[in-house]
Amino acid sequence: MRELASDRAVVLGEYILDTGATVRATAKVFKISKSTVHKDVTERLSHDNPQLHKLVKEVLEKNKQERHIRGGMATKRKYKGI
Repeated sequence: MRELASDRAVVLGEYILDTGATVRATAKVFKISKSTVHKDVTERLSHDNPQLHKLVKEVLEKNKQERHIRGGMATKRKYKGI
């Protein structure tokens, strides 16, 4: 079972790195919970593949810095009726 989680963490990390996707978007694509994605790419990946973890961490940090902008745009679309 541990091997499956490790492999999944690498696949998720590569997907986030390739697409720049958020944790929520990644969870939706792979049909798993966002908690699982977050745990895989932060904890498991740091032990199994530190180089990939470092790169994924940069993408996640960028997404975190931009989330207030995306939230504002979503609210704008909601009230505009788009």
